Amino acid sequence: MQAEKLAYYPFISEASAHVGNLGISLESLLNSRAYRAARARGIERVKEALEGEIKKSPLLGEIQVLSELLSYPFARLLVACVDDQLFTRRYALAEAKATYAFLRNETPDFLLEFGEDFGILADFRDSYFSMHFTDYIRFSNSLKDPTWKLTNRQLRAGKIKITKEEFARLLEEAVRERIEQSFPIPEIPPEVSSFCSPYVSEIKEQFEVQKKNFGATDFGAVEPELFPPCIAHALANVQGGVNLAHSMRFAMTSFLLSVGMSVEEILNLFNVSPDFDAEKTLYQIEHIAGATGNVYKPPACDTMRTYGNCIGKDGLCATISHPLGYYEKRVYIKNKEREREQGKEKENEEKKEVKKGKSRKEQEKEKGKT
Repeated sequence: MQAEKLAYYPFISEASAHVGNLGISLESLLNSRAYRAARARGIERVKEALEGEIKKSPLLGEIQVLSELLSYPFARLLVACVDDQLFTRRYALAEAKATYAFLRNETPDFLLEFGEDFGILADFRDSYFSMHFTDYIRFSNSLKDPTWKLTNRQLRAGKIKITKEEFARLLEEAVRERIEQSFPIPEIPPEVSSFCSPYVSEIKEQFEVQKKNFGATDFGAVEPELFPPCIAHALANVQGGVNLAHSMRFAMTSFLLSVGMSVEEILNLFNVSPDFDAEKTLYQIEHIAGATGNVYKPPACDTMRTYGNCIGKDGLCATISHPLGYYEKRVYIKNKEREREQGKEKENEEKKEVKKGKSRKEQEKEKGKT
């Protein structure tokens, strides 16, 4: 494969071997002026991942090709030094999405060769790919659209028939999985951590801001006692170790994100569930939070009723059509009551001050008479 191609797909085995054959030491990659552009591109690569899209422009000449190729191992060092599982997933997803943008325009022969690097043995005939159902399940398992369910596919002789676009999408998942599983990098040398430290601090700071804003609406401090009955019921079940139906788990998670809870806080809520899987749960929460670029909002009350998730309906429920509307109304009512109470307290204080003033005048009057 040409070096330019390898630069666009730096995580495949051939690209790794090519970089190894260049004989560039880690010290040179970090310190040599010759690789300053590669380091700059590596930093840019990671920062673009923060925004959800790594941009890959046409490469002009050997120098740009080399810088793009070497930017990947440097970017990996930065991600490893950040040492945050959520950020690692975001980075892997961004790399995979950028890859998909190129794969969908590649030839079928290239896609077949690319798939082999991930252990996927597929065929191409009559404008369709076919792959073994075990590979299909492995890489489609995290895709939520019902069309990816095995029950919605034709299975013949152990193989699934898919379009070129779909095959490229599954290869995207293969890339994401490979990059995710390549972390953490064991035993990063102290000199590497020291060199990366200024960049890592900036990346962490930006990511912390993003994590706080994932899907959050400004309702102020989260007040669980004001949640609608359906969400309160789901929370009670989760904290009691009861498994939720998928539809209710989605509704509760999207609601909690929308009112301002963080990904980590929600993950901690689920850790008492009997079937708790930290990695899988974290991925699902991030997905709903918008890690893939699409922030999911909680379903409306009609949808909650359709799935049997409208539980404990009260008088206020009859006046609203969405769980977030219920919470917003409760927050509004509570704030108004607080304002009234504060107004009464202020009025009482003023009355007390007036009485004190009158009392002083009376005392002074009595003194004047004596």
